[in-house]
Amino acid sequence: MLKKIIFTLVILALLVVGLGYGAKGWVKSLLPEKAHFLALKESKMSDFPYLTDDIPAPRGKILAVVTSVDKMTEDKETGYEHTELARAYWVFIANGFTVDIASPKGGKPPVVIDGEDMGAYDYAFLNNETIQQQVANSIPLANINPDEYEAVYFVGGKGTMFDFPNNPHIQNIAKTLYQNNKVVSAVCHGPAALVNVRLDNGDMLLSNKNVSAFTNEEELFLIPDAKQIFPFLLQDKLIAQGAQFQAGTTYLEKVTQDGKLITGQNPWSVWTLAEKVIAELGYEPKTRQRTPEEYAVALLLTYDEHGFEAAKQALKQQPQAYQRILIVMHGVLAFMQLDISKGIDIFSLANQLKQLN
Repeated sequence: MLKKIIFTLVILALLVVGLGYGAKGWVKSLLPEKAHFLALKESKMSDFPYLTDDIPAPRGKILAVVTSVDKMTEDKETGYEHTELARAYWVFIANGFTVDIASPKGGKPPVVIDGEDMGAYDYAFLNNETIQQQVANSIPLANINPDEYEAVYFVGGKGTMFDFPNNPHIQNIAKTLYQNNKVVSAVCHGPAALVNVRLDNGDMLLSNKNVSAFTNEEELFLIPDAKQIFPFLLQDKLIAQGAQFQAGTTYLEKVTQDGKLITGQNPWSVWTLAEKVIAELGYEPKTRQRTPEEYAVALLLTYDEHGFEAAKQALKQQPQAYQRILIVMHGVLAFMQLDISKGIDIFSLANQLKQLN
């Protein structure tokens, strides 16, 4: 891992020198100004008509389940992923559902907030005192009656790998909703909730189901010793229990639906997954302006599927819509994966975006 990072820095230095820029100034110039990030942090629910206008009449309740585990090892903290809860929560309430938040232990669950992934909706969730009080008083899973809910959504976060798989309340909730023809959904590490769910007919819930989750490639890139830290690698476990694993592009959106079971690969899959939950519950998801991050994900998927020229043309159509930091991060990722040509292409797209804005 260290060799990859050093190699990446060397290549980046050579690249920026070759382009005639100072390395620090060039990389920094591809990112938004500090004022942009300061403005994001002030976001409020009232800033978004999607969240406040034309809310449908009450349609029932959706249960969101988060982890109670705050450490992977003695020196590695963890918890649930803030963006994975926030984005789905907004979609659910905007479409007329009440959201209950539960955790194995109840009370205030540990949270992971990755600053580089935070968008306006994510900060609005943090800045809403009513919602934060709800989060801080999550319902113990032992107190949950699954019959009260139209769907369950298992939020990701590495802590789930430790307290989701063997929790009898989680197994009962997932089994009950699924057998009652209701929706079971999970994202990123959230599908760890499904790995030991056995239906009343004796079959594993996952058997022969098309499923997506955080991949081995994504896991091991971020945590090379993941096999020693976690009780299992999630992709391997899902496959071992009969799932037909559907992997998408690394760190980009991938959502898989198999009837009432809806799963997503990573945090960039949440918006689409949540809207598929709404659709599977029988409602047309409310119209929503895509976020800058979603535009960036779409651009990177266009690059992967159709090449540089197609992405370049797509970028010109609505350049102000894209989140530049995510594109830059994927350029760095490509270099760290030693895919130099891809890294140069993505940095070129980021540079073009800078020129167009």
